Amino acid sequence: MQLAAHIQFHGMEPSEALETRAREHIQKLEAFASDLMTCRVGIDLEQKHKHQGRPYSVRIDLTLHGHELVVNRVQNEDVYVALRDAFDSMKRQLEDVVRKRRGQEKQHPVPLHGEIVRLDDSGSFGFIRTPAGDEYYFSRDNVAGTPFEHVQQGSAVQFIPELGGDGLQARRVSLGKHSMG
Repeated sequence: MQLAAHIQFHGMEPSEALETRAREHIQKLEAFASDLMTCRVGIDLEQKHKHQGRPYSVRIDLTLHGHELVVNRVQNEDVYVALRDAFDSMKRQLEDVVRKRRGQEKQHPVPLHGEIVRLDDSGSFGFIRTPAGDEYYFSRDNVAGTPFEHVQQGSAVQFIPELGGDGLQARRVSLGKHSMG
């Protein structure tokens, strides 16, 4: 189905280049759901802010069978960044709708349990070993709810496993009495 796309400019002159970029983003959205009916994009040049330049804001209204999705007032001083960020947000909303339609609710990662086996002398990172013997790297930014200074070798932890560019990594590491079963 050919999507009815409406692109409006407010507080600025219409731009063919911006309109073309918005239509490219809209075409990418159509790949996720074939029943998109209308897409309205508003690109505004806001009034000058005291401490910043003149930010652009983008609003997107998307209608598809049984749903109306809205991204409201994504702002940036670079109009192309504001446009990209607004469409990225709309894409996530559209993906959620499509996933729910297919009965594929978002899966939450299953936390693992382990023990802190090594800490760096600088106090910025460490390693967790699971009962299966796998070791996961974590940094001070990955520790949740406890200051990194309270993390000690031998502490039982729970964490979300992740495969990073450098191997196994742990995020949302929490200390406490967690069963290691």
